[in-house]
Amino acid sequence: MYEEDFNRWREITVAQIKARNLSAIDWEKLLLELEDMGKAEKRALVSNLTILIAHLLKIMVQTDAPDSMKGSWYSSVTEHRFRVQKDLEESPSFKSYLAQAIAKAYQDALKLAIKEGKKASFGIRQPKPEDYPHQCPFTVEQLLDEDFYGD
Repeated sequence: MYEEDFNRWREITVAQIKARNLSAIDWEKLLLELEDMGKAEKRALVSNLTILIAHLLKIMVQTDAPDSMKGSWYSSVTEHRFRVQKDLEESPSFKSYLAQAIAKAYQDALKLAIKEGKKASFGIRQPKPEDYPHQCPFTVEQLLDEDFYGD
């Protein structure tokens, strides 16, 4: 059932747990799914941090960008900051993983900011890769602070 119709397998497993029919549960698959859920939630946290940090970097480095571009970066920072805060609210244990998640996210955020910076046009300066810090310049508090935009 698990391989043929995952949703049906999940529904049956939930029903078996509710009925306390523990001998009928496919424990191996259930444990696999529970482990994967945690991994997916951590990937979502890192993904949201990546976008948040990338746009903070662009705000910090591309100071000459027009307000229309900066406006979308500010909006993205706000949206992804809310997502990170929601992740931490729903899974408070992620707070102990936050420093590690930021370190993971920063590497991709840096690449993203550099790639997007190379697309600058219409007289806007294209930042060089060395214009960006090699280590995350933002503290956890700044990343979570709804009023911080790094400018």
